[in-house]
Amino acid sequence: MINYTRNKDLYISLDREDNFSDRLTLFLLHFSFFLKNYKNEENRLLLQKIYDFNFRQLELSIREIGYGDQSINKKMKDYINLFHSMVSEIHFWDKLTKTEKLEKFSYFLSDFNKIDHLLDYFEQFNDKLSKKTLNSFIKSVHKP
Repeated sequence: MINYTRNKDLYISLDREDNFSDRLTLFLLHFSFFLKNYKNEENRLLLQKIYDFNFRQLELSIREIGYGDQSINKKMKDYINLFHSMVSEIHFWDKLTKTEKLEKFSYFLSDFNKIDHLLDYFEQFNDKLSKKTLNSFIKSVHKP
């Protein structure tokens, strides 16, 4: 999912250089769609391990940036809450209208100007995920 997040085309509607928060927001959106597509009882334990790993890595990244212990706890809480609100908002993604989807994206991507291309990108990403099994996704290398 990191490779998907590194796609430079995702950042074209920013009027500034992207930063850690922008990249993390897009990563969390990718991860939200990933969980939406693969969440079922059969995948539950593996998805929990992936979830735990991702947030452990996020905490390590925040530590590397140089935040103190108290700041790390606050940042982690903020990012976990952001992620869970993303998961909640895209749960019924396939039943939303384009306008509703753009509205949800504008909430999470407030620093991005024109997000139509991001909506198109995530529609394709969602479609790509829906056509693959979890096993095939995690065992192979995917190009954005």
